[in-house]
Amino acid sequence: MDVKTRIERALDAAVAQCETADAPPGLAGALRYAVFPGGQRIRPRLTLAVAMACGDDRPAVTDAAAAAIEILHCASLVHDDLPTFDDAATRRGKPSLHRAFSEPLAVLTGDAMIVLAFETLARVGVEAGDRLVPLLLTLGRSTGMPYGICAGQAWEGEQKIDLSAYQQAKTGSLFAGATAAGAVAAGYDPVPWRLLGERLGEAYQCADDICDVAADPEKIGKPVGQDEVHHRPSAARELGIDGAKKRLEKLVKSAIDAVPDCPGRDQLRKAILAQASGFLPQHVKERAA
Repeated sequence: MDVKTRIERALDAAVAQCETADAPPGLAGALRYAVFPGGQRIRPRLTLAVAMACGDDRPAVTDAAAAAIEILHCASLVHDDLPTFDDAATRRGKPSLHRAFSEPLAVLTGDAMIVLAFETLARVGVEAGDRLVPLLLTLGRSTGMPYGICAGQAWEGEQKIDLSAYQQAKTGSLFAGATAAGAVAAGYDPVPWRLLGERLGEAYQCADDICDVAADPEKIGKPVGQDEVHHRPSAARELGIDGAKKRLEKLVKSAIDAVPDCPGRDQLRKAILAQASGFLPQHVKERAA
């Protein structure tokens, strides 16, 4: 089974758990709307890539970890788009969830998805054995305080912000969670794998900053110019396009160098380089050049 199919099947199975006959139809519909159709699925792909490089001896655990990571990411997008934060009209080329359903349902959907992510891991507890607790801790660290995506969102409200610390929490934390979860799912120590995720997360955020300045909103499926509107830290604004591109390249190289020893190390490095090359859409590369 190819990676894309594994991810989509795992996500569909997780979301289906919420679609019972006695579930509120609006909330159930909003939850599926938030997850499908997906974007590039970068984070779950990373989880699977790390697990496969480490042997992937318990694929059901790997699939659950990958689904949980993506569900948390989708939940963060639902909350980010709310009027109290970005007030974004579109996401992934369609109306943002609060525009399609309602603001109250969007809040509830994001909350329900965070819980669903942890439930998805808990359901494979029997197969996970001693890997379940570290997986739960990995997801918790990537989601809450003081290092998770919640902390990253909160940094935007602070008057003095360190760009690297902000990006590590806002984006790097879930990337680090993806690499660490992939390692744990395959029975490896997650600690050495966090740096890889952190560097990739910073690189992705740097690319996103460039897109916010140079991308075509119709081609990327979401509004641009949001960093300036909301006075957010931005590599493109602070370093300029050329400086941000150099930072992106440096971070990708640092990520590849950070891949720990494992049976599939060389193949994983190639996969990461291929994935990172797509962080900037082609039309943005052309504009940036």
